[in-house]
Amino acid sequence: MAEVATNGSEVLAAPAAVPAPALFTGLKVQVTVPAGRAEEAVAFYKAAFTAEEVARSTHPKRKGDGEEAALLCAELKVGSATLLVCDQADDDVPAVGKEGGAASGLVLRLVTDDVTAAAAQAAIAGAALQGEITEDCCGLGATLVDPFGVTWVLGSSTSAKKCA
Repeated sequence: MAEVATNGSEVLAAPAAVPAPALFTGLKVQVTVPAGRAEEAVAFYKAAFTAEEVARSTHPKRKGDGEEAALLCAELKVGSATLLVCDQADDDVPAVGKEGGAASGLVLRLVTDDVTAAAAQAAIAGAALQGEITEDCCGLGATLVDPFGVTWVLGSSTSAKKCA
């Protein structure tokens, strides 16, 4: 029988033998936006980062704009990375850009051959450039905050310099 911690969560007993470590095959970053803004976020990421939509799930009983089913989550490809853009269905998963939102301390880094052009494209789509494009030991870099409160760092991939 499991014990119950003082915060109400269940405390599981340690297994008698150490199991083999779990094998992970990938990482998908999920951005949960405030309810009703998932379509807007997908459009932004397509315009700002040339994201390609590869899958989507909708809620047949919730309606979005018009009579279409509301978007629950879209899977986007940004370069070789996967970005899940999801609508906040309830308060179990906090949305970015809200008090206590999930993006606190989270920074997503995109690698590009042309930081200046990528920053301009994102700004045109609605991102806010934070400061100026700078050069450091890793090459050119730009920091942006998207309309949903997510911080993005654009970094160059062609710099001969290496970070220490």
